[in-house]
Amino acid sequence: MKISIKKSLLYIVSTTAIFACNPKNDNQETQHKQEISSTLAHADPFIGTGGHGHTYPGATAPFGMVQVSPDNGRGGWDWCSGYHYPDTLITGFSHLHLSGTGIGDLVDLLFMPTNKEIDLTKPSENPEKQPYTSSFSHKREWAHPGYYEVFLDDPQIDVQLTASRRTAYHQYTFRENDQKSVIIDLGFSINWDHPTHTALHLEDDHTITGQRNSTGWAKNQKVFFVAQFSDPITKSVLVKDRAVTDSVSAQGERVSSQLFFDGKSNKLRVKLALSSVSIENAKENLDEGTDFDFETEKQKAEKTWDANLSAIAVKTPVDSLKTIFYSALYHANLSPVTFSDKNGEFRLQNDSIASAKGDAAYSTLSLWDTFRAEQPLLTLTQPDRVADIINSMLAYYSVNKALPVWNLYGNETNTMTGYHSVAVIAEAYVKGIRGFDAEKAYEAMKTTMMGSARGLDYYKKHGFIPYEDMDENVTMTLEYGYDDWCMAQMAKGLGKEDDYEYFSKRSESYQKLFDPGTGFMRGHNAEGELRTGDFDPKRSEHRENTDYTEGNAWQHSWFAPHDTDGLIALYGGKDKFAAKLEQLFTTSSEITGGNSSPDISGLIGQYAHGNEPSHHIAYLFNRAGKPWRTQYWVRQILKTQYNTTPNGLAGNEDAGQMSAWYVFSSMGLYPLNPASAEYEIGSPLFEETTLHLPNGKRFKISTQNNSDTNIYIQSATLNGQNFNRTAISHKTILSGGELKLIMGPEPNKEWGVE
Repeated sequence: MKISIKKSLLYIVSTTAIFACNPKNDNQETQHKQEISSTLAHADPFIGTGGHGHTYPGATAPFGMVQVSPDNGRGGWDWCSGYHYPDTLITGFSHLHLSGTGIGDLVDLLFMPTNKEIDLTKPSENPEKQPYTSSFSHKREWAHPGYYEVFLDDPQIDVQLTASRRTAYHQYTFRENDQKSVIIDLGFSINWDHPTHTALHLEDDHTITGQRNSTGWAKNQKVFFVAQFSDPITKSVLVKDRAVTDSVSAQGERVSSQLFFDGKSNKLRVKLALSSVSIENAKENLDEGTDFDFETEKQKAEKTWDANLSAIAVKTPVDSLKTIFYSALYHANLSPVTFSDKNGEFRLQNDSIASAKGDAAYSTLSLWDTFRAEQPLLTLTQPDRVADIINSMLAYYSVNKALPVWNLYGNETNTMTGYHSVAVIAEAYVKGIRGFDAEKAYEAMKTTMMGSARGLDYYKKHGFIPYEDMDENVTMTLEYGYDDWCMAQMAKGLGKEDDYEYFSKRSESYQKLFDPGTGFMRGHNAEGELRTGDFDPKRSEHRENTDYTEGNAWQHSWFAPHDTDGLIALYGGKDKFAAKLEQLFTTSSEITGGNSSPDISGLIGQYAHGNEPSHHIAYLFNRAGKPWRTQYWVRQILKTQYNTTPNGLAGNEDAGQMSAWYVFSSMGLYPLNPASAEYEIGSPLFEETTLHLPNGKRFKISTQNNSDTNIYIQSATLNGQNFNRTAISHKTILSGGELKLIMGPEPNKEWGVE
């Protein structure tokens, strides 16, 4: 997901040089990996923390409520997660983070250990220059799923972090005889986030509680928390809006505190739980036991992650491919995040309190990104969670009277185009996932798609959105067309024939924008006339004066996944379509325009893998009768757009989508049209991939003669029977069995061609 901000980076560094000169201490790194399972050892949370990946390296549980992770303190686009690998400073460790988005919010509840008294009445205006900020080295920093550790150079303190679903655990190791102290800064903020009210209360000599209200991307964010310490608090300093207060409680826009501790051990342990509802709920969310053992909690987190990542097993002699795969699977299991408390309660945008249906309610719904591959992956690996996500969407609908677009901490941000919650619900229903009220969901879908907001008034009137009425009109029209088709599938399943016909017809809206003279989707005015002036398909303007969202005509002209036959016909048939598609990958990568989108990255020709609108395109060769070109280009993307360094993602991770593309494509599958309940077949990287399905069955994708050069499918069998299709159904996979692919160095131009 990308968004409208475009800030200058605070500094530019050569990440390649940094990665080369800062290797881990080999002995310590080996020891860390020996202590965990092979699966966890291959999952590297640092992948994506460099470049524009915007991931965080800290500790969380699968889809966990808390994400405890280091913050460098800087603002700017590459610090959207709070952490950017080229940085050398840590300001503290906060408890809420976004994984790979294009927006800066959260980083709530900052804790930072120190060994000296700090004057909190004189904080720096620059967050990264707070008096408690410390330098650090990547040579003394480690992470794997559920665990993070770093040595702070200035106070000489080792910090270890782990987490359960709703509780964060810290362990600080001080030098012998050093003062043990912790800074808590509820006023700390970066990027869009700004505190509006904060409060802190010392409940007893081991416990503090508090609240942080803020506005930013989430306009009404309320976080309540409780923290317990292993050692007694012997002294405290509370600061309210830069003035010391002589009390055990403080409230203000920016409250901070320094706590001092006694105890014989040089270790101090902290555990913290939070809630969107109340301090009482935060206390219920806190795992039991004041005197917890950090190593035990770490092992619990590792066991949880090991079970989660073992849902898919891959076999390959290439170790780096395992690292990329399990790191991708890890990132695809971070979002959306648990938002409801143990008692099921969670806060809605209007401050009403809802109750979760099912296991939990979820937030951080980056739907413009995740409907493409992240959500489809969950339909295979965690269908029950999909139902809970849909129930969460329906709760948000009850307030906004429209389904979510991009929901953050219970707040609708209306970021990006389309209403892709519609696609997520339809996909789940078509794939047989229940656990939500289908009639209620359909009502919400129809109300949303028949509304007038976000360009739908123009769309309904003209059958497309005219360029004079809205920017990004081409992208909006194309995406609404897909959402309409998804509506039609849900209507058909529920026996609503009139609605099925209506939305099926409306889903053809993309055809109104096609320009046969250039072979691109282009902006038209209300009279159906092309935009006047010179047309440059490589031109990009970011969010303003543009027909396209974060891209250009080359990248956005291929989005009609629900009607590829119709799209191909617009080009004059399969051969002409495939030739134009080939040109996408082979034309120059020049991007023109005075304010081109920074999100256009990972370029192969004009194909931009670093942004989601390109993610389905390579699989269109399957539909054009040239599956060997899908096989070729998918392998090229897998090989060039992912690696094992912190700079290992081509663009923003986007709440799991960038990684879910890799998980699917490396297995040899991809959901070109998620709501079709079919997966396109590409070119798998592995000798074997085994899906351990939630229904207890296993589906295996095995290859013979697979290698870097043997990338083309020669023949295939499904459960021992000849298989000559380029797609496989969701139902077939759930039934279990084996898809076996024989690979070779030259295309078999007859396999999979009708």
